[in-house]
Amino acid sequence: MSQRPTLLIVDGHSMAFRAFFALPVENFTTRTGQHTNAVHGFVSMLTRLIKDEDPSHIAVAFDLPGGTFRTEQYQDYKGGRAATPPEFPGQVELIKEVLDALNITHLSVPGYEADDILATLATSASAADMDALVVSGDRDAMQLVTDQVTVLYPKQGVSKLERMTPQAVEEKYLVSPERYPELAALVGEHADNLPGVPGVGPKTAAKWLAAYDGLDNLLADADSVKGKAGASFRDHLDDVRRNRRLNALVRDLELEVGLDDLARRSWDQQATRQLFDSLEFRSLWDRVKA
Repeated sequence: MSQRPTLLIVDGHSMAFRAFFALPVENFTTRTGQHTNAVHGFVSMLTRLIKDEDPSHIAVAFDLPGGTFRTEQYQDYKGGRAATPPEFPGQVELIKEVLDALNITHLSVPGYEADDILATLATSASAADMDALVVSGDRDAMQLVTDQVTVLYPKQGVSKLERMTPQAVEEKYLVSPERYPELAALVGEHADNLPGVPGVGPKTAAKWLAAYDGLDNLLADADSVKGKAGASFRDHLDDVRRNRRLNALVRDLELEVGLDDLARRSWDQQATRQLFDSLEFRSLWDRVKA
């Protein structure tokens, strides 16, 4: 273990979905017809992270079926997404079975997204003077980045993760992590079906946020924003306010477990071997047991 305690937190659905599309589904099917590409990719990523990062604590967060408080506020939130491939949904339950065998805690909270669990745990870890590594393909996680919290953002499938530090966020998005959701409120977020201000891109949004020292001041002084972009901004103030309200991650959820419950534990080799045999994961077993 590293000297400083580190919590590794994984967005389960986000990374499982990326693993699904990174590995050809036709190459990962058991004799019984069970598709396993998402499971294989996810478990491979997780075991590699554990080996490379050596965290002292681990948790995986999953979304639940149905809506959240965000869809209650905005019916079209995350609407318009392509239908989930039929080979994917059953694999999430298999991933949870693997996590159980590996003695890794997984969490879900009704009415909230996995992102909110990540935010709550990262905030708790910082308060406990721990580092946190947040593994997520959702850009909303950028708002969590601090000197103690690093986002590992998938750059290519799930095999290559980019370390998003405060400096990396600023270089990539032109704003500091705490300003990232303000920028996203202005430019929108296609993945969440949150339309931004027409004609306003990241460079303009970042320039405005710097000039007005944040979104609140920008909204309060909207009449002073010049040009066509300023007029477009004034026409879409309600959209910007809605986006900012919805992209704020919840950092104080009541969870069934505390940080101490997430400490790394020895895994059940027999249960894991049986499960891997049923999934026909021969090479992956060799990596996990190493």
